[in-house]
Amino acid sequence: MQTKENRNRMWAFIILYILGLNVCQASGEDNSTQMYYVKLTIEESAIPNITQILNPFVANNNQINNLTKTTICRNVLAGKECSCMPSFRWSNEVCQSSQKCCDQYCTFTNIPAPMCVSNNTVAVNGSIVLTGVQYHNCLKEKNTVEFQKCNNDLLKEMKTVFSTLRWIGSIIAEFEMTIADIVTQEDLIKTLRSLSGNLNATLKLEIKGSIRLSISPPSVCYKDQPILTCTLQEVLNSPPLWQLKRTDGVFQIFNGTESLVTSEPMSTSVILNTQIPDRWEGEYSCTYTQNIASNIITHKASAVMDIALLPNIDSTTSPEFPRCKAGSDFVNVRGNCDIGTNSQENYTVKWTGNGLFTDITASGPSGGVYTGAAIVSCTKPENGNKPQLTCTFNNKCGETKNATTDVNIIYATDKFCAADGDWGDTKADYTAYLKCSSAAGQRQRKCSAQGTWETEIAACVNLDVNLALQKAYIVDVGLGSPNKNAADVFSLLGNITNNSQAINTYSNMNASIQVLFSLSQKPISIDEESATNNFLESSSNLLDKSLKESWTLNLQSKSNSSLAQTYLISVENLIQKANITYDKKKKNIEVAASNCTQGSQCSNQVFNVTVELDSQHPGSVKTAGFEELQNYLPSVQNFDPNSIVVSTTMTTNERKLLESVNVKIYFQLQNPRPRNVKIKCVSWDNTTGAWSEKGCEWQGASEEGVCACIHLSSFAILMSRYPETVAGLDELTYVGLSVSVVSLIISLVIELTVWSAVVKTISSYLRHTAHIHISLCLLIADCCFLASSNPEDLPEMWCRIFVVLKHFCYLSMFFWMWCLSSMLLHKTIFPLHHMSKNAYLKFFLLLGYVCPLLIVVITFVCYSGGAKDVYFSSDTCWLRYVGLMKGSIHTFVIPVGIIVFFNVFSMLVVIMKLLDHPINTDKANENDSEKKAVKTAMRSVILLTPIFGVTWIFGFAVMLIDLTAGTVAFAVNYIFTLLNAFQGFFILLTTCLGDKLIRDALLKCLRKNDPASTTDSSTKLDSTWKQ
Repeated sequence: MQTKENRNRMWAFIILYILGLNVCQASGEDNSTQMYYVKLTIEESAIPNITQILNPFVANNNQINNLTKTTICRNVLAGKECSCMPSFRWSNEVCQSSQKCCDQYCTFTNIPAPMCVSNNTVAVNGSIVLTGVQYHNCLKEKNTVEFQKCNNDLLKEMKTVFSTLRWIGSIIAEFEMTIADIVTQEDLIKTLRSLSGNLNATLKLEIKGSIRLSISPPSVCYKDQPILTCTLQEVLNSPPLWQLKRTDGVFQIFNGTESLVTSEPMSTSVILNTQIPDRWEGEYSCTYTQNIASNIITHKASAVMDIALLPNIDSTTSPEFPRCKAGSDFVNVRGNCDIGTNSQENYTVKWTGNGLFTDITASGPSGGVYTGAAIVSCTKPENGNKPQLTCTFNNKCGETKNATTDVNIIYATDKFCAADGDWGDTKADYTAYLKCSSAAGQRQRKCSAQGTWETEIAACVNLDVNLALQKAYIVDVGLGSPNKNAADVFSLLGNITNNSQAINTYSNMNASIQVLFSLSQKPISIDEESATNNFLESSSNLLDKSLKESWTLNLQSKSNSSLAQTYLISVENLIQKANITYDKKKKNIEVAASNCTQGSQCSNQVFNVTVELDSQHPGSVKTAGFEELQNYLPSVQNFDPNSIVVSTTMTTNERKLLESVNVKIYFQLQNPRPRNVKIKCVSWDNTTGAWSEKGCEWQGASEEGVCACIHLSSFAILMSRYPETVAGLDELTYVGLSVSVVSLIISLVIELTVWSAVVKTISSYLRHTAHIHISLCLLIADCCFLASSNPEDLPEMWCRIFVVLKHFCYLSMFFWMWCLSSMLLHKTIFPLHHMSKNAYLKFFLLLGYVCPLLIVVITFVCYSGGAKDVYFSSDTCWLRYVGLMKGSIHTFVIPVGIIVFFNVFSMLVVIMKLLDHPINTDKANENDSEKKAVKTAMRSVILLTPIFGVTWIFGFAVMLIDLTAGTVAFAVNYIFTLLNAFQGFFILLTTCLGDKLIRDALLKCLRKNDPASTTDSSTKLDSTWKQ
């Protein structure tokens, strides 16, 4: 016994001696204490005598106390199984090394086993920043005398201060220490301030043990909703910071769709409120940070959470359609359950089947794929049930998840599509699927009911695009700041879309837009300048012209409107979330922002489109312009987009007040608006998914690019594919021209019939000559008009010939009218002046035919030799009208306008002259005859208005008033058509049937009587004045 006691004393002495060489002594005035903290591993039977054994080795001024049993170990087959005594726990290092060690028992294979620490033990890691030249030597090499002296001085000062705490450990440059007993915040802060003041330094401390992190339940299963709780020893008066450390980074934990962070004065918790995916696996930590003057104290606790996961299973068969050949009784089939290569979980997999001939032989996993082989009968089941393979995955918590796939057998009598390339045999009326190579998604190809292959549809998504989409889905789950996560996604998407070749398919375009849509639905704000630029850049890249085909569905030639609508809604919402305070310009997107004050007018401009907003309430107005987007949104029937899409939104505290705004948009038309073509001002209706005219009005042909609306939305201009038409106008024209042609023929026949009877003077000769030429020109022109009434059925050459004839004949008609009116004006103003018949006739022929011919020839030559759609329009077989003073039509309109103006002037002069004629009742019969002649002249001028072409004044109104003007335009067109289509009929009435001489001569001719007498002076005068 004595020997054993001496041996114990010797081992205790050796232990204390060795420890004493490495334990630092701290001294000071403020309750300074020198402590030796010793860990002993002894047999349990020696514990009652340990104090007695150690006392001889202690000096007179020292004492041994607080000898406490912390850990109990026993030898087991695997090593040592240890447990902590009450009030003690495993250290953070031991707990982090194995989640099981956080429980009471832990098995260690290494010798010696770790020991438990007090529940009150606090580990401190820290760094000190020193100022002053007296510490510069601490930067020299460690083996120099200067460094040793500086280090000793610093160590002595720190010992002096920290000895006031009951501690043990070692202090180095970046020091570590362990506080073996409870330390209050008051004591720690006081000590920290003292050291900081003595050394003129700042300190950063990280303390572990002052807070405890627990996970409930300790073993987390897939369907659990675990709660992680950090418990404090005392109130720290600072907010907690939760973090999750994974192999791919460290993530701060926020409130999100999958997590809930709560905080109370003495605790904080994270509740995971969903089925736990693998992204929540890792090391959790909660941290409280205190700023004391220039010093920082961080309290931290951490724990590892290992989750028993369940996989996402993709089940298939190989081959996809097993084929039973003629004479075969069985066919081999293999079931594949793919859970991906990223899964690290150790699953137990069980295969079951239905309608199989043999049991399933399991194998795998290989590359994340578990397989089960079986044999299936080639006899078609009478009940029609398909054979099935089911794989069931079981995790360490006993939770299960399964996937079942049908075995679609091609029986000997079934139709099928024979293998084609990488497509295997496929049963008729079924669709075969293949995984995309180096991309996410699937390819699919249907075998028709007749057993023929249809076109392949590939839904393959670029891996980078798919990664951005998956990240967009989880920006708000609670891992990381939603705003920061969204900024990362925008950065990734911007880099992807910069390469148009990476997204030049419909599937990639759809996935990219889904990224924007997903982010637009998240509770985020885009505050960083870089995030805003990346968002706008990626959105602009998607509208690039080179990606036009990517907006189109694989098997359709039309754009997928829902895709464009999703894009528009998403970008609008994201612009609202973005902190945009000044204009942003990208290639296909421009955003302008302004702040409206109450009762003011705001103006934004994007892509030369100006938006003016009048609102009675203040707010931030953002306007976005989208190039190319109008081509992907659906158009209204018979209307095409003719402007970019412009979106205007306003942020205000009074959302209902947005309905009282007045918006005016000045669009730049992408294509000139042809005459009489209607324009619609439309806004996008998210409810119906279509353009709507509700609340928007076009400002008319005079402001053809201006829209006025009374609400905010996305706006655009749609232009009709066809010009407006007047109902019944064509029919009225054809009827009128037909009547005119017949009337003109009758008029010419009458003129020739009564010529000798009515042509007795020079005036009558010239007048009737003009009537004949006017009627003849109008007859030819009207016949050409009727012949070219269906331009689409005419060859180009005939259309050109008819245009030239109509151009010449109508002009010649007006020039002969000019001759007639000029003669009347001359006779009225100079009644006593006479010109020879030949002189008049030469002037009439020159003016009536040579002038029109020169105009037509010069026009024909100047307009590309009469080229189609330059000199004439192939749509109308008439001269072209391009715009005001533009187009060949003006070579007709200007001369006609001058002539009609002159004719009206002549009529006014004659009427005024006749009205001012003095009346004297006392004169002889000659005066009575003159009075009658004046009355006859006035009546003739009014009746012969058609022969002067005065009705063509309405033609100028037709040119000036666009049909889109509405009722006025329609009325003018009807009046013009009615008067001028029937012009030949009116000429017959006024120049033939309305002339008494011609009537009398015609009646006499019809009665086979003698020609009418012309001796009556009043009759002669009447015939002279009539036109």
